[in-house]
Amino acid sequence: MPDDNGDQETKRREARQLLDASSIGWMFPIAIGIGLVWGWGMDRLFGTQPWLMIIFGALGVIAAFINLFRIGLRDGGGNE
Repeated sequence: MPDDNGDQETKRREARQLLDASSIGWMFPIAIGIGLVWGWGMDRLFGTQPWLMIIFGALGVIAAFINLFRIGLRDGGGNE
């Protein structure tokens, strides 16, 4: 029976890795889109077109990469 417990843990770890990998595909466009929309709104508010949209879009790209590195470094990057 102890073997079954280890097998369940392995399956749980693999499912978590699959979930993390699938979230990467959504993370980039969402982070960049939020940055662009936020910058566009700030540009309209302050009349600074297109500077704030560019700045917040770049911040969205940076946030997406930071999240990518966090997922990659979690649990030793998936190495056992």
